[in-house]
Order: sequence, then structure tokens, then C-alpha cells
Amino acid sequence: TCPECGYTAKENRPTQEKFHCVACGRTAHADTVGAINVLRAGLVRRNANPA
Repeated sequence: TCPECGYTAKENRPTQEKFHCVACGRTAHADTVGAINVLRAGLVRRNANPA
């Protein structure tokens, strides 16, 4: 999933380490994109279930 526009497609990962969104053109290291997506999901979950 692109952290910029939210587009999800297999084609966004041309290689194991590269991310290139075919919708908006954002490029980044795939691990960075994955970390951003995990962080956002965690923040959503945290806000939905206050401790």
C-alpha cells in the first residue's frame, strides 16, 4: 500500500527492495514503506482501543 495515495497493487513492488507506486509515482525503499504502513496501522489500533 502506498503511504502517499493509499493505492495497493502487486506492481508497486518491482523488486524485493524497491517500492514504486504505479498510481502516484512515489518511490522509496520497500522496508521504509512497510514500516510506515505498520506504524499507521498501530496508531489506528491504539486510537480505537485506548489503554
